[in-house]
Amino acid sequence: MADFEPTERTTATRLRDRMSYERVTANAILDEAYFCHLGFVVDGEPRVLPTLHVRVGDTLYLHGSSGSRPLLAARGPDGLPVCVTVTQLDGLVLARSQAHHSANYRSVVAHGRARLVVSEPEKARVLAALVDKVADGRAADTRPPDRKELAETSVLALPLTEVSVKARMGGVKDEPEDLDLPHWAGVVPLRTLPGLPEPDLGVTAAVPVYLRGERSPWTTAPELRGDHVVLTQLDLSHVEGLYAAIADDDVYRWIPRPRPASVAAMAGEVRDALRLQTLGQRVPFAQLCARTGEVIGTTSYYAMDPIQRQLAIGSTMVARSRWRTGVNTEAKLMLLTHAFEQLGAVRVEWHTDNHNERSQRAIERLGATLDGVLRKHRQRPDGTWRDSVTYSMIDTEWPAARDRLRGKLRDPGLTDLHESGLVA
Repeated sequence: MADFEPTERTTATRLRDRMSYERVTANAILDEAYFCHLGFVVDGEPRVLPTLHVRVGDTLYLHGSSGSRPLLAARGPDGLPVCVTVTQLDGLVLARSQAHHSANYRSVVAHGRARLVVSEPEKARVLAALVDKVADGRAADTRPPDRKELAETSVLALPLTEVSVKARMGGVKDEPEDLDLPHWAGVVPLRTLPGLPEPDLGVTAAVPVYLRGERSPWTTAPELRGDHVVLTQLDLSHVEGLYAAIADDDVYRWIPRPRPASVAAMAGEVRDALRLQTLGQRVPFAQLCARTGEVIGTTSYYAMDPIQRQLAIGSTMVARSRWRTGVNTEAKLMLLTHAFEQLGAVRVEWHTDNHNERSQRAIERLGATLDGVLRKHRQRPDGTWRDSVTYSMIDTEWPAARDRLRGKLRDPGLTDLHESGLVA
């Protein structure tokens, strides 16, 4: 893949050491950026418009409305002379002297004549590529545009032939005589990071895998399916169902935080859980009825330590209607199976309120061993402090516990190992 040849328009007149004509570098910057600025002239007047773009091979495609000025001007046989720019800001450079303050950045400038894409198949391919650029795999997960929508959308195609790259990287470049000045100097890095996906009203589908970001298996919630319950990644689409299922004083009796008083408050709890997941401190699951798909509770891994190969199970809350059924037994069996057999954990632990004897008996029936009591471990909503009883199960104990739990699930007279109120 040959690099670009400098032209009169792409040759720098100053700071030439920052210039580059490497095609691979230009492509990388174009692919990383989500939008560009499109410059053109209409009726002798300059215009610069922000728009979305996607690169397909050696062509840059620009998104627009069929009635916009640049798209109308590009209908001619010679196309529309344009200049497209993309800039990625990587950091702010703070020097000892004001004159040497700067920024670290990577930019691309592309000149040429843009043509209007008139072929419906080409336009459809480009729009699908644009959607996939927003989130890889999204095009296959959405409805494609119909003929009316295609007609209302226009696309410009700009061959990438006259292109230059300009970038600044590195630190402060103060004058030697300023180095002893008593002022802080350095670089403030800047990054664009995605926030938590927030579903639209009425959305019940889970957040797609391609929006969850790359995570270690230790901080990823796999989908675990059983006969009674399905465990899946908790997200904001579960909020209303979760509020209906567990916003109950009995469920929250042993939880060291107040019961959510509204759907909005429950949404705040879910956001907090997802924020802790991004920090690698918790893996929250929604518990769904395996038969109906309705939300019936939540549970989590927490205190994950992949180096020491151990984690805890807690923040377990299940709708009262599901107490003393097979839900909790099966959920714990699936969580323990994943921890010991997929993650390779050597230790799993639980914490519960020292007054919550029901949970203590339930944990013991899982096959866990009492380790001791953590004094003043968590503060209750009323300001008092709770002591937490700590249990654990280690890898050598797991096979016997697994067989015992499987036997319980096969027992038609099953009494669930209910432990709603287990928390970190």
